[in-house]
Amino acid sequence: MIGQVNISSDVDFSSNKRIFSLWYHPIYTNGIHPDARFPRDRYELLLERLTKSTVFSNMEIHTPRMIDKENLLLAHEKSYVDRFFNNQLTDKERKRIGLTPWTESMIERTLFLVGGAIESTHHVISHGGISGNMAGGTHHAHREFGSGYCVFNDLAICALDAIEKQGIERVAILDLDVHQGDGTATILENEKKVLTISVHCEKNFPFRKASSDHDLVLPSEAADEEFLKAVRKALDICIDFQPNLVLFQAGVDGLKTDALGKLNVSRKGMRMRNQIVFDTMMESAIPLVIFMGGGYAKPIDHSLDAFFDLFTDAVIWNNKWTNKKQCEG
Repeated sequence: MIGQVNISSDVDFSSNKRIFSLWYHPIYTNGIHPDARFPRDRYELLLERLTKSTVFSNMEIHTPRMIDKENLLLAHEKSYVDRFFNNQLTDKERKRIGLTPWTESMIERTLFLVGGAIESTHHVISHGGISGNMAGGTHHAHREFGSGYCVFNDLAICALDAIEKQGIERVAILDLDVHQGDGTATILENEKKVLTISVHCEKNFPFRKASSDHDLVLPSEAADEEFLKAVRKALDICIDFQPNLVLFQAGVDGLKTDALGKLNVSRKGMRMRNQIVFDTMMESAIPLVIFMGGGYAKPIDHSLDAFFDLFTDAVIWNNKWTNKKQCEG
Protein backbone atom coordinates (compact mmCIF):
# COMPACT_ATOMS: atom_id res chain seq x y z
CA MET A 1 0.00 0.00 0.00
CA ILE A 2 1.25 3.45 -0.89
CA GLY A 3 1.82 5.75 2.07
CA GLN A 4 1.04 9.41 2.47
CA VAL A 5 3.32 11.89 0.73
CA ASN A 6 5.19 14.65 2.50
CA ILE A 7 5.07 17.39 -0.09
CA SER A 8 7.80 19.49 1.48
CA SER A 9 10.47 16.78 1.51
CA ASP A 10 9.46 13.72 -0.49
CA VAL A 11 10.76 14.89 -3.85
CA ASP A 12 13.80 16.96 -4.78
CA PHE A 13 12.71 19.42 -7.46
CA SER A 14 16.14 21.03 -7.81
CA SER A 15 17.19 19.14 -10.93
CA ASN A 16 15.88 16.91 -13.71
CA LYS A 17 12.38 18.10 -13.04
CA ARG A 18 9.37 17.46 -15.24
CA ILE A 19 6.81 20.24 -15.43
CA PHE A 20 3.20 19.23 -14.77
CA SER A 21 0.98 20.80 -17.43
CA LEU A 22 -2.52 21.86 -16.39
CA TRP A 23 -5.13 23.52 -18.59
CA TYR A 24 -7.36 26.29 -17.22
CA HIS A 25 -9.44 29.20 -18.51
CA PRO A 26 -11.25 31.88 -16.44
CA ILE A 27 -14.41 31.08 -18.39
CA TYR A 28 -14.56 27.76 -16.52
CA THR A 29 -15.79 29.95 -13.64
CA ASN A 30 -17.36 33.04 -15.19
CA GLY A 31 -19.10 31.12 -17.97
CA ILE A 32 -21.50 29.80 -15.32
CA HIS A 33 -24.14 32.15 -13.94
CA PRO A 34 -23.55 33.16 -10.29
CA ASP A 35 -27.12 32.09 -9.49
CA ALA A 36 -26.61 28.55 -10.81
CA ARG A 37 -26.66 25.73 -8.25
CA PHE A 38 -23.30 24.50 -9.53
CA PRO A 39 -20.36 25.63 -7.32
CA ARG A 40 -18.63 27.61 -10.04
CA ASP A 41 -16.14 29.38 -7.74
CA ARG A 42 -14.28 26.15 -7.04
CA TYR A 43 -12.15 26.55 -10.19
CA GLU A 44 -10.97 30.06 -9.38
CA LEU A 45 -10.43 29.27 -5.69
CA LEU A 46 -8.48 26.12 -6.51
CA LEU A 47 -6.20 27.95 -8.94
CA GLU A 48 -5.51 30.56 -6.26
CA ARG A 49 -4.51 27.83 -3.79
CA LEU A 50 -2.32 26.06 -6.32
CA THR A 51 -0.44 29.24 -7.23
CA LYS A 52 0.50 29.65 -3.56
CA SER A 53 1.60 26.03 -3.10
CA THR A 54 5.13 24.73 -2.68
CA VAL A 55 4.92 22.76 -5.94
CA PHE A 56 3.64 25.54 -8.19
CA SER A 57 7.12 26.16 -9.63
CA ASN A 58 6.78 22.70 -11.16
CA MET A 59 3.42 23.46 -12.75
CA GLU A 60 2.63 25.25 -15.98
CA ILE A 61 -0.87 26.61 -16.51
CA HIS A 62 -1.93 26.54 -20.16
CA THR A 63 -4.83 28.46 -21.69
CA PRO A 64 -6.83 26.14 -23.95
CA ARG A 65 -8.14 26.89 -27.39
CA MET A 66 -11.76 26.22 -28.22
CA ILE A 67 -12.33 22.75 -29.63
CA ASP A 68 -13.20 22.43 -33.29
CA LYS A 69 -16.90 21.70 -33.70
CA GLU A 70 -16.07 18.72 -35.91
CA ASN A 71 -14.32 16.96 -33.02
CA LEU A 72 -17.55 17.01 -31.03
CA LEU A 73 -19.08 14.79 -33.71
CA LEU A 74 -16.73 11.98 -32.72
CA ALA A 75 -19.04 11.31 -29.78
CA HIS A 76 -22.25 13.25 -30.42
CA GLU A 77 -25.12 13.38 -32.90
CA LYS A 78 -24.84 16.24 -35.36
CA SER A 79 -28.42 17.31 -34.69
CA TYR A 80 -27.69 17.75 -30.98
CA VAL A 81 -24.44 19.63 -31.62
CA ASP A 82 -26.12 21.93 -34.14
CA ARG A 83 -29.05 22.71 -31.86
CA PHE A 84 -26.69 23.56 -29.01
CA PHE A 85 -24.68 25.92 -31.23
CA ASN A 86 -27.83 27.55 -32.58
CA ASN A 87 -29.38 28.05 -29.12
CA GLN A 88 -32.23 25.73 -30.08
CA LEU A 89 -32.22 23.39 -27.08
CA THR A 90 -35.60 23.26 -25.38
CA ASP A 91 -36.12 24.42 -21.80
CA LYS A 92 -36.51 20.75 -20.83
CA GLU A 93 -33.15 19.89 -22.41
CA ARG A 94 -31.42 22.78 -20.67
CA LYS A 95 -32.96 21.83 -17.35
CA ARG A 96 -31.71 18.26 -17.81
CA ILE A 97 -28.20 19.60 -18.29
CA GLY A 98 -28.44 22.04 -15.39
CA LEU A 99 -26.06 25.00 -14.98
CA THR A 100 -29.13 27.22 -15.34
CA PRO A 101 -29.70 30.07 -15.78
CA TRP A 102 -27.39 29.87 -18.77
CA THR A 103 -25.06 32.75 -19.53
CA GLU A 104 -24.43 34.21 -22.98
CA SER A 105 -20.99 32.58 -22.86
CA MET A 106 -22.22 29.02 -22.20
CA ILE A 107 -21.34 27.89 -25.73
CA GLU A 108 -17.89 29.47 -25.53
CA ARG A 109 -17.28 27.97 -22.08
CA THR A 110 -18.21 24.50 -23.30
CA LEU A 111 -15.82 24.73 -26.24
CA PHE A 112 -12.93 25.93 -24.08
CA LEU A 113 -13.59 23.18 -21.53
CA VAL A 114 -13.47 20.38 -24.09
CA GLY A 115 -10.54 22.13 -25.76
CA GLY A 116 -8.60 21.91 -22.51
CA ALA A 117 -9.36 18.20 -22.29
CA ILE A 118 -8.17 17.54 -25.85
CA GLU A 119 -4.97 19.56 -25.43
CA SER A 120 -4.04 17.90 -22.14
CA THR A 121 -4.62 14.50 -23.77
CA HIS A 122 -2.46 15.37 -26.77
CA HIS A 123 0.24 16.57 -24.37
CA VAL A 124 0.64 13.21 -22.59
CA ILE A 125 0.42 11.32 -25.86
CA SER A 126 3.45 13.32 -27.02
CA HIS A 127 5.37 13.63 -23.74
CA GLY A 128 4.17 10.88 -21.41
CA GLY A 129 3.65 11.35 -17.69
CA ILE A 130 0.61 13.09 -16.23
CA SER A 131 -1.34 16.16 -17.33
CA GLY A 132 -4.78 17.52 -16.54
CA ASN A 133 -7.66 19.84 -17.25
CA MET A 134 -8.91 21.87 -14.29
CA ALA A 135 -12.54 21.16 -15.16
CA GLY A 136 -14.46 18.54 -17.11
CA GLY A 137 -14.98 14.86 -16.59
CA THR A 138 -18.41 15.40 -18.16
CA HIS A 139 -19.44 11.75 -18.01
CA HIS A 140 -23.24 12.25 -17.92
CA ALA A 141 -23.41 13.70 -21.46
CA HIS A 142 -24.88 11.17 -23.90
CA ARG A 143 -24.56 11.02 -27.66
CA GLU A 144 -27.78 12.93 -28.31
CA PHE A 145 -28.38 14.88 -25.09
CA GLY A 146 -26.67 16.46 -22.08
CA SER A 147 -27.37 15.72 -18.43
CA GLY A 148 -26.11 16.28 -14.90
CA TYR A 149 -24.05 19.47 -15.52
CA CYS A 150 -22.57 17.89 -18.67
CA VAL A 151 -23.12 19.27 -22.20
CA PHE A 152 -20.61 17.24 -24.24
CA ASN A 153 -18.70 14.18 -23.05
CA ASP A 154 -15.04 15.19 -22.96
CA LEU A 155 -13.90 11.72 -21.87
CA ALA A 156 -15.52 10.01 -24.86
CA ILE A 157 -14.35 12.72 -27.25
CA CYS A 158 -10.74 12.45 -26.05
CA ALA A 159 -10.80 8.65 -26.15
CA LEU A 160 -12.14 8.54 -29.70
CA ASP A 161 -9.80 11.31 -30.86
CA ALA A 162 -6.87 9.32 -29.45
CA ILE A 163 -7.98 6.14 -31.24
CA GLU A 164 -9.09 7.64 -34.55
CA LYS A 165 -6.71 10.58 -34.97
CA GLN A 166 -3.66 10.09 -32.74
CA GLY A 167 -2.84 6.46 -33.49
CA ILE A 168 -3.43 5.13 -29.98
CA GLU A 169 -4.35 1.43 -29.92
CA ARG A 170 -6.19 1.12 -26.60
CA VAL A 171 -7.62 3.68 -24.17
CA ALA A 172 -8.99 3.00 -20.70
CA ILE A 173 -11.38 5.39 -18.95
CA LEU A 174 -11.06 5.06 -15.18
CA ASP A 175 -14.06 6.83 -13.65
CA LEU A 176 -13.79 7.15 -9.86
CA ASP A 177 -16.42 9.85 -9.41
CA VAL A 178 -19.20 8.86 -6.99
CA HIS A 179 -21.74 8.92 -9.86
CA GLN A 180 -21.72 6.36 -12.66
CA GLY A 181 -20.32 7.51 -16.00
CA ASP A 182 -23.53 6.63 -17.79
CA GLY A 183 -23.02 8.84 -20.82
CA THR A 184 -19.49 7.55 -21.33
CA ALA A 185 -20.76 3.97 -21.12
CA THR A 186 -23.50 4.42 -23.72
CA ILE A 187 -21.38 6.40 -26.19
CA LEU A 188 -18.56 3.85 -26.10
CA GLU A 189 -20.53 0.62 -25.63
CA ASN A 190 -19.56 -0.71 -29.07
CA GLU A 191 -16.00 0.64 -29.15
CA LYS A 192 -13.73 -2.32 -28.44
CA LYS A 193 -10.56 -0.22 -28.29
CA VAL A 194 -11.85 1.76 -25.31
CA LEU A 195 -12.41 0.19 -21.89
CA THR A 196 -14.89 1.91 -19.56
CA ILE A 197 -14.59 1.32 -15.81
CA SER A 198 -16.83 3.05 -13.27
CA VAL A 199 -16.57 2.86 -9.47
CA HIS A 200 -19.68 4.52 -8.06
CA CYS A 201 -22.36 4.59 -5.39
CA GLU A 202 -25.31 2.34 -6.23
CA LYS A 203 -28.15 4.50 -4.90
CA ASN A 204 -27.24 7.79 -6.50
CA PHE A 205 -27.61 9.73 -9.74
CA PRO A 206 -28.14 8.57 -12.45
CA PHE A 207 -31.00 6.50 -11.10
CA ARG A 208 -31.29 4.55 -14.34
CA LYS A 209 -27.80 3.13 -14.76
CA ALA A 210 -26.09 2.28 -18.03
CA SER A 211 -23.68 -0.64 -18.47
CA SER A 212 -19.99 0.19 -18.47
CA ASP A 213 -17.55 -2.52 -19.49
CA HIS A 214 -16.95 -2.87 -15.76
CA ASP A 215 -19.15 -1.35 -13.03
CA LEU A 216 -17.86 -1.64 -9.48
CA VAL A 217 -20.79 -0.66 -7.30
CA LEU A 218 -20.52 0.62 -3.73
CA PRO A 219 -23.30 0.73 -1.13
CA SER A 220 -24.30 4.00 0.50
CA GLU A 221 -22.07 4.97 3.43
CA ALA A 222 -19.10 2.96 2.13
CA ALA A 223 -15.91 4.32 3.70
CA ASP A 224 -12.20 4.28 2.91
CA GLU A 225 -11.45 0.56 3.14
CA GLU A 226 -14.29 -0.57 0.89
CA PHE A 227 -13.73 2.32 -1.52
CA LEU A 228 -10.00 1.68 -1.90
CA LYS A 229 -10.59 -2.05 -2.36
CA ALA A 230 -12.82 -1.22 -5.34
CA VAL A 231 -10.23 1.22 -6.70
CA ARG A 232 -7.52 -1.44 -6.59
CA LYS A 233 -9.80 -3.92 -8.35
CA ALA A 234 -10.57 -1.31 -11.01
CA LEU A 235 -6.86 -0.73 -11.54
CA ASP A 236 -6.22 -4.47 -11.92
CA ILE A 237 -8.89 -4.57 -14.63
CA CYS A 238 -7.41 -1.49 -16.25
CA ILE A 239 -3.87 -2.87 -16.39
CA ASP A 240 -5.08 -6.24 -17.75
CA PHE A 241 -6.49 -4.32 -20.73
CA GLN A 242 -2.95 -3.05 -21.50
CA PRO A 243 -4.01 0.49 -22.42
CA ASN A 244 -1.66 2.94 -24.10
CA LEU A 245 -3.49 5.84 -22.46
CA VAL A 246 -5.68 6.24 -19.36
CA LEU A 247 -8.25 9.00 -18.85
CA PHE A 248 -8.88 9.48 -15.12
CA GLN A 249 -12.22 10.96 -14.04
CA ALA A 250 -11.07 12.15 -10.63
CA GLY A 251 -14.25 13.48 -9.02
CA VAL A 252 -14.01 13.94 -5.25
CA ASP A 253 -17.75 13.78 -4.58
CA GLY A 254 -17.29 10.54 -2.68
CA LEU A 255 -16.17 12.60 0.32
CA LYS A 256 -18.34 12.14 3.39
CA THR A 257 -19.04 15.90 3.46
CA ASP A 258 -20.22 16.02 -0.15
CA ALA A 259 -23.83 17.14 -0.60
CA LEU A 260 -24.38 14.76 -3.53
CA GLY A 261 -22.13 11.84 -2.65
CA LYS A 262 -23.69 9.39 -0.14
CA LEU A 263 -20.32 7.80 0.63
CA ASN A 264 -18.12 8.25 3.71
CA VAL A 265 -14.68 8.60 2.15
CA SER A 266 -12.22 10.75 4.11
CA ARG A 267 -9.81 13.28 2.67
CA LYS A 268 -7.00 10.83 3.48
CA GLY A 269 -8.84 8.04 1.66
CA MET A 270 -9.43 10.23 -1.39
CA ARG A 271 -5.78 11.19 -1.47
CA MET A 272 -4.76 7.56 -1.16
CA ARG A 273 -6.99 6.81 -4.16
CA ASN A 274 -5.08 9.30 -6.28
CA GLN A 275 -1.69 8.04 -5.15
CA ILE A 276 -2.62 4.44 -5.95
CA VAL A 277 -3.72 5.51 -9.44
CA PHE A 278 -0.57 7.58 -10.05
CA ASP A 279 1.73 4.85 -8.76
CA THR A 280 0.07 2.18 -10.90
CA MET A 281 0.33 4.28 -14.06
CA MET A 282 3.95 5.20 -13.34
CA GLU A 283 4.97 1.57 -12.76
CA SER A 284 3.32 0.58 -16.06
CA ALA A 285 4.52 3.71 -17.91
CA ILE A 286 0.99 4.55 -19.07
CA PRO A 287 0.29 8.24 -19.83
CA LEU A 288 -2.49 9.62 -17.64
CA VAL A 289 -4.88 12.56 -18.10
CA ILE A 290 -6.78 13.99 -15.11
CA PHE A 291 -10.36 15.16 -15.63
CA MET A 292 -11.48 17.07 -12.53
CA GLY A 293 -14.97 15.63 -12.09
CA GLY A 294 -17.50 16.35 -9.36
CA GLY A 295 -17.09 17.92 -5.94
CA TYR A 296 -20.01 19.52 -4.09
CA ALA A 297 -19.03 19.51 -0.42
CA LYS A 298 -20.65 21.79 2.09
CA PRO A 299 -18.58 23.75 2.88
CA ILE A 300 -16.93 23.72 -0.57
CA ASP A 301 -13.54 24.00 1.17
CA HIS A 302 -13.61 20.23 1.70
CA SER A 303 -13.85 19.66 -2.06
CA LEU A 304 -11.11 22.22 -2.63
CA ASP A 305 -8.86 20.41 -0.15
CA ALA A 306 -9.30 17.14 -2.05
CA PHE A 307 -8.76 18.75 -5.46
CA PHE A 308 -5.68 20.51 -4.10
CA ASP A 309 -4.32 17.13 -2.98
CA LEU A 310 -5.12 15.68 -6.40
CA PHE A 311 -3.11 18.21 -8.38
CA THR A 312 -0.21 18.66 -5.95
CA ASP A 313 0.30 14.90 -5.83
CA ALA A 314 0.06 14.82 -9.63
CA VAL A 315 3.03 17.22 -9.71
CA ILE A 316 4.99 14.96 -7.35
CA TRP A 317 4.25 11.73 -9.22
CA ASN A 318 4.94 13.40 -12.56
CA ASN A 319 8.39 14.28 -11.25
CA LYS A 320 8.90 10.77 -9.85
CA TRP A 321 8.04 9.47 -13.31
CA THR A 322 10.94 11.46 -14.80
CA ASN A 323 13.40 10.33 -12.15
CA LYS A 324 12.33 6.68 -12.55
CA LYS A 325 12.91 6.82 -16.31
CA GLN A 326 16.35 8.37 -15.80
CA CYS A 327 17.33 5.69 -13.26
CA GLU A 328 16.17 2.91 -15.57
CA GLY A 329 17.87 4.53 -18.57
